Amino acid sequence: MFDRIREDILCVFDRDPAARNAFEILTTYPGLHAVMVHRLAHRLWRRDFKWPARLLSNVARLFTGIEIHPGAVIGRRFFIDHGMGVVIGETAVIGDDCTLYHGVTLGGTSWQKGKRHPTLGRDVVVGAGAKVLGPIEIGDGARIGSNAVVVKSVPAGATAVGVPGRIIEPERDATTRRRADTAKRIGFDAYGATRDAPDPVANAINRMLDHIHHMDQRLESMSRILERHGLMTHFDHDGDLDAVAIEPATQPDLTRSDSPPTDDPTGARG
Repeated sequence: MFDRIREDILCVFDRDPAARNAFEILTTYPGLHAVMVHRLAHRLWRRDFKWPARLLSNVARLFTGIEIHPGAVIGRRFFIDHGMGVVIGETAVIGDDCTLYHGVTLGGTSWQKGKRHPTLGRDVVVGAGAKVLGPIEIGDGARIGSNAVVVKSVPAGATAVGVPGRIIEPERDATTRRRADTAKRIGFDAYGATRDAPDPVANAINRMLDHIHHMDQRLESMSRILERHGLMTHFDHDGDLDAVAIEPATQPDLTRSDSPPTDDPTGARG
């Protein structure tokens, strides 16, 4: 038991730069208190002392703001940073070295008995306010972005963001590289602009980039056909579009007079 407590204290030093000493962690970190109480409640739950286990978990929730069902299975060196509003369901399974931030829910999507809550692998980090719902699996080393709503499994080492949660495309993907090249040519970083945007926005921009790429291919084909028939020479794409920027529609009209209107069309005043 004392080895587990020592491990928990050391993992706080590793993941929270605000931690100063072991006494402060042991006495003031609600995440640590909730995990310590859960270990006792989980033992009672497994020995079929269901009501005392639930009562103990409710007492921990009262003092820490963290609700962990005594039936949940939690690995070693589990750290809940800040912790207020964290909810972990009965059939949730959490691997070693995982980290949860405040407002995280590991919840269910069904009223049926059985496995209803997610399974987290080793070294998973779930950002503040994220909701991981249903009997899905989050692979080892995965990252869940803040406020994401994840309802599908996430592969090991991947990052999920947005509502609903989507996997951030790896740069080695051919489609992603093509979109990045098109975005760079027209003068903006699509992935810097949309990585944390809601899913419909990212999807719309990605579709526009795909459409631009498709039109480029068609123009390229037309250009080469016209060159073969001697009608024009083949043209190369512009490196960027800065030189042909369109003036904004809100540009002020400098030719318009700022003098106040008068009823006299001659502009004369009495």
